[in-house]
Amino acid sequence: MSTTDALVQLSFQIQRILAEAGAERDLSIAQLRLLGILRDRQAGMLHLGGHLGLDRSAMAGLVSRAEERGLVRSLPSARDPRVVLVESTPRGRRVAEECAREIARQVAEVVAGLSATDQALLSALAAGPLT
Repeated sequence: MSTTDALVQLSFQIQRILAEAGAERDLSIAQLRLLGILRDRQAGMLHLGGHLGLDRSAMAGLVSRAEERGLVRSLPSARDPRVVLVESTPRGRRVAEECAREIARQVAEVVAGLSATDQALLSALAAGPLT
């Protein structure tokens, strides 16, 4: 199997893990990613949309659905009234933490056969280009 094929297959495995963790909590992958980003910070809608690859309308819908479920709340920026900030609610942080634990458990199973050195190399590769 080529490196490209192997990495694509690994990507499919990770996407399946994310989808299952979200599905257990009735979350889409986009909602799961939103909660993951907001675990420890507030973020502006524009920043979130860029990070998630969503346009303004799709981002507004995603946040609106998450607000309806009590997972996030939006609030105006104190610095710029045109900016809408989004933050997790306590429930949203709890759900994000549950998902993170489940994802970590399943990913650990995927890489269990790798040595600690190989796991560190994989982590470095996933974090960005080697320099």
